[in-house]
Amino acid sequence: MTTISLSLDTPELAQAYERGSDRQFNHGKLLIEALGVRRGQRVLDVGAGTGRLAAHVAEIVGAEGSVVAIDPLPLRVDIARQKTHDNLTTAVGRAEDLSAFAASSFDVVYLNSVLHWLDEGQKQRAISEAARVLKPGGKLGFSTGSREKPHQLDPVQRKVLAELGKEPPGAAPYNHKVTVDEARALLQGAGFIVDALEIRTFVDHAADIDEILRQSRSGSFGNHLSHLSVDEKREVRERLARELEASRTPQGIRLERNLIFAIAHTAAN
Repeated sequence: MTTISLSLDTPELAQAYERGSDRQFNHGKLLIEALGVRRGQRVLDVGAGTGRLAAHVAEIVGAEGSVVAIDPLPLRVDIARQKTHDNLTTAVGRAEDLSAFAASSFDVVYLNSVLHWLDEGQKQRAISEAARVLKPGGKLGFSTGSREKPHQLDPVQRKVLAELGKEPPGAAPYNHKVTVDEARALLQGAGFIVDALEIRTFVDHAADIDEILRQSRSGSFGNHLSHLSVDEKREVRERLARELEASRTPQGIRLERNLIFAIAHTAAN
């Protein structure tokens, strides 16, 4: 499987993500609602990006609670730090290594659109680490890309890249999606009790192919199509534009994306 690079992020990509992250923010709010986050809780946001969702959660938990937001991309953490809340702390950190935090120190841990960037071993460590830092009876929630029901863009992109003989080495498109059954096994293997596990479908509209590619590049911190030359990227763009015109509606190019939503809890003492 292809290993993604954390070194391709740039200030421009980080700012573009901040401006264009409404989709992640909006489905993140649904995850927080499903978790039942409430006032006074101590919450850990793993893979917080530029901190929009963490700032939202900080308002929910109020002054009596607190939120810690970590992300492996320093440029995005820098943006998150600008979201000043007395009860919000931000730091560079990775999902698979929560050693900075004591055992049983959080009421809630969540990973919003994070797990599909982690390989199998990293996923297992991330979920196990979440179990360790949660209090007895604490809740874990995540949203992640679904392998059995992929984003509508994925097969179109795979087709174009295959036609050009430019498929990326290993996994396409640079991620490691799971099935619902695999998500359940991941949670249960770490000792979690699964409360809810389902695929949710979201419909997005984009003005044109350039908007889609901008979002893909900023959302993947520069990894999307990074194996291609400038000329090859131009050819892929042109072919994708032609393919996606069939999905154009009066609102723009219509694409469905599907995410696994999981809610689980640790056993109470």
